Amino acid sequence: MESGGMEKQERIGAVWTVYWRDYTSDTYLYGSEIAFLSPDDVQFRNELMPPGTVIKRWYSRVNYQAKRIEPTLPLIDGEGFYHIAMDADCDVEGGLLLRLSFLGKNGAEEGSFVLDGTESDFRCPLKTYSYEAQLICAGAHAFHFHSFTITELIHDEQQ
Repeated sequence: MESGGMEKQERIGAVWTVYWRDYTSDTYLYGSEIAFLSPDDVQFRNELMPPGTVIKRWYSRVNYQAKRIEPTLPLIDGEGFYHIAMDADCDVEGGLLLRLSFLGKNGAEEGSFVLDGTESDFRCPLKTYSYEAQLICAGAHAFHFHSFTITELIHDEQQ
């Protein structure tokens, strides 16, 4: 089918898979039972955790001297388009959220994106210097976290 205008095509660029690698760093530990069954299977249980609690955080840039951890998120920019997909088995449907918080050079939040479900497309603000991902309780008491994947989407325009 031909059209007189521009036609968009989408290609997949780089793909990054993010795992829950460390035990205590930036993890909600109060009353939590955590078992690392394999690199892509972390079992988490906490019957008393209130909704809205940040369970785990990942960062694209960190101050190693302050946190003693290395960045675990890929560097992305505000000019790109991305797809995110979370792989987790939860005791409550919709019991987990993944929030991306985009930070400017001065550390102020420039915007955010919440993955409410298993996958979605997103674009970060142009002023993004770094970002963090937060796994948030939305009613879950127990889950198996496997990973989340960020995929670069390349939009080509053809005539």
